[in-house]
Amino acid sequence: MFYSYGFYPGMDILILVAFLVAMWAQSKVRNNFYKYSRVQASAQVTGLQVARRILDQHGLYDVAIERSGRGDLSDHYDPRSKTVRLSGPVYSGSSVSSLAIAAHEVGHAIQHANGYAMLKFRTALFPAANIGSRMGPWLLLLGFIMAYPPLVGVGVGLFAAAVLFQLVTLPVEYDASRRAKHDLLSLGLVTGQEQRGVANVLNAAALTYVASTLIAVLQLLKFVMIFAGRRR
Repeated sequence: MFYSYGFYPGMDILILVAFLVAMWAQSKVRNNFYKYSRVQASAQVTGLQVARRILDQHGLYDVAIERSGRGDLSDHYDPRSKTVRLSGPVYSGSSVSSLAIAAHEVGHAIQHANGYAMLKFRTALFPAANIGSRMGPWLLLLGFIMAYPPLVGVGVGLFAAAVLFQLVTLPVEYDASRRAKHDLLSLGLVTGQEQRGVANVLNAAALTYVASTLIAVLQLLKFVMIFAGRRR
């Protein structure tokens, strides 16, 4: 039954390559994080102190900072409660990695406060993307099994919403990293030499978003090709 939808070996190879790149990028993130977690910043301040100082510098006194209980690399900004949540090593650490990640998450809080357009767009997309990521693959699979193109089309549409969310995430993450690098240096929280370590940590993290987005885009293209081929 699946043969009626056709195979695309070239696309499958690209998806596999993108998946391998994603695995490499994830490994690079962890390697850079742990490498620079052993390099203490000369300012001798913790991630908590860095986050608070940058927030106060931008007048964001109402944004709270909490320790996240999810483990390493669980750092994030919650726009609903206006809270920056930092993992233990980042919250209490004073390494280059701790400062880089704390400043990055604060970058999202600044985006939120300034009404950064791409962040607002991503927030608006979230409900549809959440449904698309959960339901899209199942509807696609069911449509393939039943050989029912309309159901495949619905699945493709839902999956496309999730892919669009990932695409919009890219500029949001890069902008937060840009803000982090600027604030850390302008406030004297890192030296010029330490700035290179900050860039290495944040650039490695950005690669994971690029790789995962590439996988999602290639998967979507394959589904669209299958759907279009079946309709013909």
